[in-house]
Amino acid sequence: MKNIRVGIIGATGYTALEVAKLIQGHDNANVVLATSRAHAGEALSTVHPSLSGRCDLTIQSFVADQFADECDVAMCCLPHGASAETVQQLARRGVRVIDFSADFRLSDVDTYQKWYEVQHPWPERVGSTVYGMPEFFADSIRDADIVANPGCYPTTAILPLVPLLEAGLITTEDIIIDSKSGVSGAGRSAKIATLYCETNEAISAYAVGCHRHQPEIDDIVRRVSGKSIQSLFTPHLTPMDRGILSTIYVRPTCKDVSNIMACWQDRFQNSPFIHPVPHLPSTKHVAGTNHVQMSVRTAGSRAILVCAIDNLAKGASGAAIQNMNVMFGFEQTTGLI
Repeated sequence: MKNIRVGIIGATGYTALEVAKLIQGHDNANVVLATSRAHAGEALSTVHPSLSGRCDLTIQSFVADQFADECDVAMCCLPHGASAETVQQLARRGVRVIDFSADFRLSDVDTYQKWYEVQHPWPERVGSTVYGMPEFFADSIRDADIVANPGCYPTTAILPLVPLLEAGLITTEDIIIDSKSGVSGAGRSAKIATLYCETNEAISAYAVGCHRHQPEIDDIVRRVSGKSIQSLFTPHLTPMDRGILSTIYVRPTCKDVSNIMACWQDRFQNSPFIHPVPHLPSTKHVAGTNHVQMSVRTAGSRAILVCAIDNLAKGASGAAIQNMNVMFGFEQTTGLI
């Protein structure tokens, strides 16, 4: 089988580090190029000491033509706005790209520009780029030139909600998504809100009613299930390195929650990373893995869905490797189990 040459753009962040680590355990892929404006000329293992002896590439400045010559796929770990320009250069040179930013996730340019407050540099591709969730889009991912890697929070909402909406087991109104994330979800750059003294021994809500993952959740749920939902999403920062736990309050149309578990089991029977479980999921149960655990309980007129992932794995880099596997014809689990 072909050995895939992987390039990492924006190689200094947590998601890039996680990609590099995962590729070390992949039988059919190697990291051959890493770029960063700020750290060009340094060893990748200097920026990420945990890679010492495993991935000692010299970080380079980004040159699109070099990527076209040396890489089969680019993992683009740049922020929104900056990412789209880079993705455009690579795609036009025939490099397949998995984009970690939100630049190509949404269905229309107006929604993107409203929530991200920037002009999109390649608007023609908004709405025509494959969303990178193989559980729902594997057939399209196989032949895609660009894959929009999902947001971490949306992953924990879209996966449990879509099958239940498709089956009519919950209503489309009054969906409340309460999510808690580890600090690595905020990225590696220094910010006052994520300093140790700010986050240790504390939990806090943020971006209440205005988080950019809200439209992504609503958009992708509608795109897959065909149902428009009314949801309220509130994220929280918790004093842990990694992980997301989402508690989702919905109104069921069935009295027996075993129908919900059965629906998940049926919908995800061929999805190797999705696990409906009888116990209440915890971030500890999925830490360092690409696995998703979900469960359900009832309280009064509500059904309560609980979903746990590792935000750096299934919420970012693990999902990217899973997408890469689909794109190049490998088993989805290659390098991830």
